[in-house]
Amino acid sequence: MSRYAREFDTDWDTLDKDEATEHAYAIGVAERLGEYNREELERIYAEMTSAYQKSMVELAYDEGRNEAQAVAERGDADESAVWDELVTGETTYLDEDEPPTGGRDGLPEALEPSELLDRQAVDSTDRVDRPDFLDR
Repeated sequence: MSRYAREFDTDWDTLDKDEATEHAYAIGVAERLGEYNREELERIYAEMTSAYQKSMVELAYDEGRNEAQAVAERGDADESAVWDELVTGETTYLDEDEPPTGGRDGLPEALEPSELLDRQAVDSTDRVDRPDFLDR
């Protein structure tokens, strides 16, 4: 039984776009690791109804192949480590107050938090105080 078949249900009747792209990505990773499953990929591709959905499946498949090759080229991971890192990896949760910036997966630096929009601390009695220019 292949890694893909162990991780994903291959006895599906329908897939939505998100499930299809996830399956296609995993098939791309598995193919780069030497486990070919073209019949499943063609079946997923045939399930998609629009050209947009089909292109998303193709892109996910290509991305899986490319990322598996990049991880394998690092040389510090065996096939099961590549699969675990890319397909069964842990879900990452981001802190809304501190979004990641820079790097491939981060936001551009232009979207970093800025102090420009922060309000200044205003004293509530400041508006009724005597103006500074009247003081000698």
